[in-house]
Amino acid sequence: MSEEVKNNNYSADSIQALEGMEHVRMRPSMYIGDTGTRGLHHLVYEVVDNSIDEALAGHCDTIHVAINEDNSITVEDNGRGIPVDMHKKEGVSALEVVMTKIGAGGKFDKDSYKVSGGLHGVGVSCVNALSDHLRATVHRDGKIYEQEYERGKAMYPVKQIGTTEKRGTIVTFKPDGTIFQQTLEYSYDTLAGRLRELSFLNKGITITLTDKRTLNDDGSQAVETFHSKEGLKEFVKFLDGNREPIITHVISMENEKGEVPVEVALIYNTSYSENIFSYVNNINTHEGGTHLQGFRMGLTRTLKKYADASGLLDKLKFEISGDDFREGLTAIISVKVSEPQFEGQTKTKLGNREVVSPVSQAVAEMLENYLEENPNDAKIIVQKVILAAQARHAAKKAREMVQRKTVMGGGGLPGKLSDCSEQDPAKCEVFLVEGDSAGGTAKQGRDRAFQAILPLRGKILNVEKAMHHKVFENEEIRNIFTALGVTVGTTEDSKALNLEKLRYHKVVIMCDADIDGSHISTLILTFFFRFMKELIEEGHVYIATPPLYLVKKGTKKEYCWTEAQRDLANEKMGGGAAIQRYKGLGEMNAEQLWDTTLNPEFRTLRQVNIDSLTEADRVFSMLMGDEVPPRREFIEKNAVYANIDA
Repeated sequence: MSEEVKNNNYSADSIQALEGMEHVRMRPSMYIGDTGTRGLHHLVYEVVDNSIDEALAGHCDTIHVAINEDNSITVEDNGRGIPVDMHKKEGVSALEVVMTKIGAGGKFDKDSYKVSGGLHGVGVSCVNALSDHLRATVHRDGKIYEQEYERGKAMYPVKQIGTTEKRGTIVTFKPDGTIFQQTLEYSYDTLAGRLRELSFLNKGITITLTDKRTLNDDGSQAVETFHSKEGLKEFVKFLDGNREPIITHVISMENEKGEVPVEVALIYNTSYSENIFSYVNNINTHEGGTHLQGFRMGLTRTLKKYADASGLLDKLKFEISGDDFREGLTAIISVKVSEPQFEGQTKTKLGNREVVSPVSQAVAEMLENYLEENPNDAKIIVQKVILAAQARHAAKKAREMVQRKTVMGGGGLPGKLSDCSEQDPAKCEVFLVEGDSAGGTAKQGRDRAFQAILPLRGKILNVEKAMHHKVFENEEIRNIFTALGVTVGTTEDSKALNLEKLRYHKVVIMCDADIDGSHISTLILTFFFRFMKELIEEGHVYIATPPLYLVKKGTKKEYCWTEAQRDLANEKMGGGAAIQRYKGLGEMNAEQLWDTTLNPEFRTLRQVNIDSLTEADRVFSMLMGDEVPPRREFIEKNAVYANIDA
């Protein structure tokens, strides 16, 4: 930070209560997004963000997070400890104000925190309101203080319970099952992904994650430690671990321009995708904003200037586009802004205009220095840009061909598509089915009124390793575009998907319940993530779950999705039941497929969503990269996990 925050400025007077919090329990989704898996994990992030804010202010370097045996969460830091003295305005301890008043906290006081992640007044009080029980323990000024709460209300005044040489805050909370009715179980991988991200974004901080529900082979608790010495430079290496770089070093810088600390790291690889991730005060700004605009300006202007001077562009018959400079680029931009202005409560797009110039200048200086000092890398980058420009022109023609064949363009639907009779997209669903055989069964078993079937021939193109024009030339992918009725931008700089004419609001991937089927599902998901991300973000993509077994004895029969269910069904039938193992969808008749996988009353669909764009990018590049063993191992371990939409 450019100025140090003094410890004595952080007192009860620093805590400002902005409004009450009774509304939180009535409308939790307004505060944490939803009450499903994502909202459940968001509670942890809010508490951890408080500790990170202490670290940004220079008062904390260690944070411990634990998933307890009962799925409660404990977050402990070695910061200054939340003030416990009497709050003049509220007439209670400052700790109680922080824990029970929405919008209360030192981060609204510029003297206490120069930079903070949670500036929308949610914070730990929201976590308290949505918890069945919460206990706050403060080590401060040599004493230990404690207060407990039930569903946001203090059970007793703050009390001193001992003395200590430590300092910091410990918060333990158990989410309220009446609010989070879908699940109360925390995902270790989801929490680990966010904590790892925070360690990269805040180098020098040590964050540990302990899962007390799981023991190692030796009986010890499962613990993982996240610590980064190089920050974003390491972050880029981690994200690009499964891609082949084309330059020798990660290009990185850390600077402060106009009181805006800017950190950037980037590398070019052999892929054909652009992967840029932007952060403001540790918040992942999914929709970008002014800092991303500044990055693109600095990158394009500097590389264009160098490319023109090199003479390598002289033979090109068309102009280089901004997109061309970003193909094969993995980059991370992180800025710290004292008063960020976000567009909307979701904090997904930065609006501060004063950020554009500092970021653009910082990126330009970084690249100018690198290109001058590394002429071989500079030439390789320009050659990559030229190839991208040539491929973009080819892809533009291929996209236009797709457009002409879509419903919007007046062309016909794919011949393989068995459409439904319902015209309202909100009531329609399409099943992308693996193979013509299973597709035929699905056509017979479906409800023709609202269910459409599109059979796919074998494994579709792996878009992770294909140039864009090859993707749009692929017949199976063209059929998906045409069947869905969506359009992808045809202007040279636009890649955005237009969902206005989407013909089905449920797009269901239905593949065999085996490893090959999971691989095909992953190929389709990779295509959606790279070319139709909006389809996933809007909640339109699902995965069907056909059963693995049919257990039958006499007139009794039961479908089972796991070995445990199979064994239990056999036991309930007294043993000796006939067990049929479905090796594929084609082995089921139309009636069985309807009963288990197509009928909305009994089926289970797993909705696909993106919790972390950086983790999704890393996983897809790993799954669809050249290394087969890690891909197969990951699919076997994770193919069954997803959010359930019954």
